[in-house]
Amino acid sequence: MKLRFRPFLTAALFALGVLSTPALSQDSGWFVGGGGGLSKFTDGCPSGVTAGASCDDRGNSWRVFGGYQFNANFGYELGYADLGKVTQSTATESASFKAKTYEMVLVITLPINQWYSFYGKYGIFHWDVDRNIDGAGAGTASANGKDTTAALGLKYNISKKFALKLEWQRYLDVGDPGITGRTNIDDYGLSVVYSF
Repeated sequence: MKLRFRPFLTAALFALGVLSTPALSQDSGWFVGGGGGLSKFTDGCPSGVTAGASCDDRGNSWRVFGGYQFNANFGYELGYADLGKVTQSTATESASFKAKTYEMVLVITLPINQWYSFYGKYGIFHWDVDRNIDGAGAGTASANGKDTTAALGLKYNISKKFALKLEWQRYLDVGDPGITGRTNIDDYGLSVVYSF
C-alpha cells in the first residue's frame, strides 16, 4: 500500500511545486506608484515661529515612488514626497513652512493572504524646507538636511498588476531650528501601485 501511494505523493508534490512557481515569481519584480493624503506637522507649528501665532498644522501631501521587490518579504523603495505646508498668522504677518523629501527605504512585507499584506518601511530621507514670511518681517529662508523615516501600512492586491496601499509614515526632524524651524511630520496617504 505504501509503495503504491508514494509515486502518487511524489507526483502531487512535483505538480504543486510546478503550479506554485508562477505565483512565487509574482512576488518579485519592479513596481511604481503614486498617491496623496494628509500631512500633520506634529509639533503644531515648527519651533522658532512667533509666540502666540495661530497655526494650521495640517496640509495636503502627494508622492511618487518606485522600487524592486526581491521576494514576498523584502524589497526597497525610492520616492519623492511633497508634504504640503503649515501656515501661521499674527496681526502683522503670515508665514508658511513647506517641506519636500526624497527617500530611500527598505520595505519588509508580511503577507496575510493573496489579497492583503502588512508592511513596514525604514530608511533615510533628504528634506528641503522653505519658510516664507509676508508682512512686517517679510523674507524667505531655506534649509536642507537628512534624517530617518519609518512607516506602517496595509496593502490590498486588486489584481496581479495593481494594488492599493494605505499608509502612515513619520519623517523625523524636518527643518533647521535656527533658520526655518523644525518639526516631525506624519503623513497619512493612499497610493496606487503598478507591478511589472
